Amino acid sequence: MKENQLKKRIASGKAGFGVISPTIDPIICEYIGLLGMDFYMLDAEHGAITASDVTNMVRACEIRNTTPLARIRSVDAKLILQYMDAGIMGVMMPSINNTDDVKKLVEAIKYPPMGHRGLGPVRAADYMQGTMSQPEYVAFANQETLVLPQIESMECVKNLPEMCKIDGVDGFIIGPRDLAMSMGYYNGPGHDEVKTVLNDIFSTIIASDKWFGTVAGNADQAQVLIEKGASMIMNSVQGLIKTSGNAFLTARK
Repeated sequence: MKENQLKKRIASGKAGFGVISPTIDPIICEYIGLLGMDFYMLDAEHGAITASDVTNMVRACEIRNTTPLARIRSVDAKLILQYMDAGIMGVMMPSINNTDDVKKLVEAIKYPPMGHRGLGPVRAADYMQGTMSQPEYVAFANQETLVLPQIESMECVKNLPEMCKIDGVDGFIIGPRDLAMSMGYYNGPGHDEVKTVLNDIFSTIIASDKWFGTVAGNADQAQVLIEKGASMIMNSVQGLIKTSGNAFLTARK
């Protein structure tokens, strides 16, 4: 298991940049790393990515020194274990609404004494043939893996102050589109009420010992979010293709 470069960058006071993608092609993972992205988020919630797809994608990320993360569809400890054992270094979990959800997520990602993750001769542990002793590996894995609950509902916002107190959580990822929908706005998060809630979320998290990340469609949006305190900035692979594709097609008459 390698040092988590995204976590290291955030600890240095710099924001980490990356993409979220539903593709199962390791070549895309590697190319994103070559661009200089800090992380690659496998979208196994909206994408048809299974645990069996993960290993080669993780390898591709590691080759290019890009931190492999995954968004997994539910707080299912056995499912999460398969991703972690393949070498995923952090999980963003959707549909988190309360402290019980967050505690279950921590327990699934972390080994004892922080959690209940099972240990075996798997890839993440160098098949138990690496240079670390078992206690050293367990401590290192607990230190390097990221726990990232996703904020997508007003119920989650209501419980956020208590969620911020839970040990083992590194940061929260805000999903502005689903949050806006939970508030009754179905055409995006650009409404003033949604912006107010987002700013309140930012303030609550910054006041704790956690950090936050969210999505940005372009560099200007990313800079605004960094000025608001964001430590993790994401765009989608689809969004990057759309932006560059539309720019390219302006020459098509």
